[in-house]
Amino acid sequence: MSFPDPKTRRLAFAATAAIMAVAFAGTAAAQSMVVRSTGPSASKYPTGAKLKSNDKVTLVAGDKVVLMQAGKTRTLAGPGTFGASGTIQVSQSMGTTVTRMIARSPTMRSRGGATRGDTPVVTDIRAPNLWFLDYREGGTFCVADPATLLLWRPQMDTEELLTIEQAGKSEKVALVNGANFRKWPTDVMPVEYGVDYRLSGAGLPAPVTVRFVQMDAIPDTAEASVETLMAKGCSPQLDRLVDAMSESETAGG
Repeated sequence: MSFPDPKTRRLAFAATAAIMAVAFAGTAAAQSMVVRSTGPSASKYPTGAKLKSNDKVTLVAGDKVVLMQAGKTRTLAGPGTFGASGTIQVSQSMGTTVTRMIARSPTMRSRGGATRGDTPVVTDIRAPNLWFLDYREGGTFCVADPATLLLWRPQMDTEELLTIEQAGKSEKVALVNGANFRKWPTDVMPVEYGVDYRLSGAGLPAPVTVRFVQMDAIPDTAEASVETLMAKGCSPQLDRLVDAMSESETAGG
């Protein structure tokens, strides 16, 4: 009985390792992650849970679970039993919306109406970029760049004053008619991490509290953004991104 020479054995071993690596990568890529879970079964499928491609998701009436796989989302609604993986198509326009939302340096475009000076006008109900601080949203906020942090509001047809309070200091920020944006007043109210800022006025029905968290690196994909926001506990931004991704779904399997 003859045995392969050492060189042949090494080549065979390398080929086998390559096949196993591809198979493993395929298995990892097929994993889905729960990015939103509501309803009676929410504790069964908590946010951040990883599911294998052959796992089943069993939901009851009132359940809704959003899964992310390969940078796309798939929404499951109960009652029913579903596979953890499925075919997802994304509409081109909504895919562009997601791309704009995760951009590090977003383009602030005018969308009708009047402008004052160089202030852009945007009429989205939801802030069009993750790194804009929608001051209606309290909670933990991941800051991409403290020096360029922008406040954002959905309406632009009123003159309002937003009051920012922190550690006994108070600053009023004027939001002018025709503008959705206003720079955070870093010169008099610097962005500090791990402290609470109380925001009031400017159309808020009640004061909100915001706490800033530093970003180690700014993710450049939707999937990496979801994982980073989840790890940092930046729930309002995570919800905003998941909403935009879910709206981009045009078909699911």
